[in-house]
Formats: sequence, C-alpha cells, structure tokens
Amino acid sequence: METERPPEWPSEWLRGVLEVCVLRILGEGPTYGYAISARLAQEGIGTVKGGTLYPLLARFERTGLVRVEWRTGETGPARKYYALTPAGRAELATLAGRWAAFADLTSRFVVHDPTERPRAAPPREARP
Repeated sequence: METERPPEWPSEWLRGVLEVCVLRILGEGPTYGYAISARLAQEGIGTVKGGTLYPLLARFERTGLVRVEWRTGETGPARKYYALTPAGRAELATLAGRWAAFADLTSRFVVHDPTERPRAAPPREARP
C-alpha cells in the first residue's frame, strides 16, 4: 500500500486499519473515491493514493459490501459513488467492534510498564 502520511504512522498500521476506516466513511452515506481519500487525510490517517484505495473499493464491490452508482457532476465529469449494502453495514459493525477490542487490548499492553512487578494478592484469611 502506498500512502503519504505523517511519519509517525507506519505503513503496516495503515494497512491494518484502512478497510475499517473506508467502511466507516461509507457508513455516513454514499461518496466517491477522492472524497474518501480527502476524509482520511482530514482525520489524520494519511493520504491514501488511488492505487491503494480503488482496488479496495473494487474488492468491496465484488464481495457485495458496496453498490456503485455513476452520478453526473454539475461542473465536471460523472463520478462513481460507493454506498454500503446491508452486508457492508454488517461488516462495518463487525470490523469496528473487533478493531475497538484489538486497539484497547494493544493500548493496555503497550502502555504497561514491564519493569513494574505484579502486585501480590493480599493474603487470604485462614478459614476455619
């Protein structure tokens, strides 16, 4: 995947999150490729080039996650709009939930101080 991005976002991270981010944008309503790319950049994720974005959108179309509609532009050429199908909405819900759980788990793991010793459990009271 070729992207222009702030240096702090490794390309491996972007490859892992791009699918769910694009589905999230499409979950807001039908839109076209350039607008998706601009929104990703606006949100700080990075600028995703067409050579990365359009194959992903084509895969979404092949697998039934999006439907495509050509719309005539008011001042320019027609644009290909992408909209989530019910299967796409279900996939967005699944991936968003899984991503949130994964991000939470990795965040807790990464910020954990490995030099900190686990605290011993308090001694159990003797039972009669």
